[in-house]
Order: sequence, then C-alpha cells, then structure tokens
Amino acid sequence: MSTRINTILVIVDPTATEQPAVQKAALLAEKFRARLELYACETKESRAARYAAHIQQGGSTDFVAHIRAVIDGIAEPLRQRGLDVTTEVAFGDPLYAKLLERTKTTCADLVVKDTHHHSILKRTLITNTDWHLIRGCPVPLLLTKPKTWTSAPVLAAAVDPGHVNDKPVVLDNRILEWAASFRDRLQGSLRVIHAYLPAVLVAEAVSGMPAMMNVLTPKMMAEEQQRALDRVVELVSPYNVSLESVTVEMGVASEVLPRFAEEIGADILVMGAISRSGLQRIFIGSTAERVLEHVPCDVLVIKPPDFAANLPF
Repeated sequence: MSTRINTILVIVDPTATEQPAVQKAALLAEKFRARLELYACETKESRAARYAAHIQQGGSTDFVAHIRAVIDGIAEPLRQRGLDVTTEVAFGDPLYAKLLERTKTTCADLVVKDTHHHSILKRTLITNTDWHLIRGCPVPLLLTKPKTWTSAPVLAAAVDPGHVNDKPVVLDNRILEWAASFRDRLQGSLRVIHAYLPAVLVAEAVSGMPAMMNVLTPKMMAEEQQRALDRVVELVSPYNVSLESVTVEMGVASEVLPRFAEEIGADILVMGAISRSGLQRIFIGSTAERVLEHVPCDVLVIKPPDFAANLPF
C-alpha cells in the first residue's frame, strides 16, 4: 500500500530566517515527484516584525516592503533544483483564519508548516495558529522543527487498535499507510508504538470507579500485554513491519509517545486526530496536546476520511 502525494502546500513564515518546512517539503517533493505550492500570509504583526528586524540589522532604505519578493527568493533555488514550484501571497488578520481558509480550498495532499522547540523548557511552542490548523486542516499536516532529518529517517507510527480513545478503525490504517509511504520514499525505517491501559482500568474509568491496580496479577498483566501485541501485529501485517519493530507499552500515551520517540531517535511521529460531528468540532484533547508539546521530533497529523465533512463552516 502506498500513499500518493501530488501536491504539497507549504506555509511560509515571511519573518523567519530559516525555513525548515520548505526544505523538508522540497525533499518530499523530490521523493514523491510532487509539485510545491509556497503560501505566505502577511499580517500587521509579521510586517512589523520584518521591519523591526531590518532596522536592527542596520537597514535603511532597502526594506523589502512586499512579501512577494521574499517568497520568490525562496522559490527560485527550488526551481533550480528542478522542482515545480508555484507561489501565492495573501494579506489579512488573523493569521489562522487566512491559513485555514487556504487549506480548506487547497487541492494539496499534504500541508507542511514550521513549529518551534523551546530548548530551555524542552517544550514545543504550539501556537494558537498551529492549534487552529491541527483542528481544522482537512488534509494531513506535517509540523516541522529546525532539526534536519537523518539520512535514513526513523518514522514512529502511534496506533490504537483497541480504540480506547474513540478512534475509528480506518484511522489506524491511514496512519500506517502514510508512515509506510514516508519510510519507503525516504528510504528510512518504521517503528510502531501502541500505548495501552489494562481493560479493567478502562472499565473502571468509564464507570467512575476508582482505579484498582492491585487487582491485576502478573499473569493478568502478561495476558493483557499479549492481547495488545496481537492486535498490533494483525494491524501492521499489510505494511511490511517486522515483529521487532512493534512496541506495546502499558501507560498513558501522552507520557509513552514522547519518551519512545526520543529513545528510538525518531525523525517523524505519525499520529491521528479525529472529528466528532455531534460537537461540530475537531477533537484533539489533552492527550494529543501533551504529546505535541513534548515530542522531540516532527509530527505528521493524519485525519480520517470523513474529517472534512465534519468541519464547521
């Protein structure tokens, strides 16, 4: 099974001096033979930031007032590499609204955007704009960090075959399809991780009863882990994933996934986001929020097929 990417929409930050999203999207475009659409939106805040940086650097009269020149300067080296690149600029506030509007009208198969890691706090700076995109972008969204990928990138796919988090069955398959496609095109490797809680604890949580870890004997815990492993092995069987590349770990996903990604040196964590049409909103929840804040690598957020249909307009 392979995911086809024909067009990649890259959200360009006109205030940034480095563009990791552009560089990684360009590599993906080469590997998937896709075209690139570079999109930049100028806001009052970004224009003021660009001008302040210009003055701080000793600039005088050569300030690039229009971001068209900025984005064209980013596009030209990519075209020289033989890539098919188009550019688009927009103006308006708030930024998240303009970006969401663009992603909802795009024909792209993938959206790529920079995010930032705060080295002191060891947290990712997930901005309000990022969260709006995670909740509202109808196609897979790759949030990138400044760290470059290794020559053979390590993909980590987070699945939940028990569906304790109300994820539809098809979403796990989409996560694996995208992760396997990235692995194959980038000539990397794929690890699959499933963080689970014992069924008795889940049942108690649903019923409102206090957790009773002491009722779990070592035999019960071993049987629970084997059941979790069996579910994951069955799930990954079509995706050329060996048993050695599958990890099941008892624990909370928000704690297990960042630690696992760091331990294996993951370049990209592939995880899912779901929609709940009854609430007419996208459900990310505290688990995914904590994962995104602390995971040490890029994150590829995958949506189920009906995601766009459940978006509020």
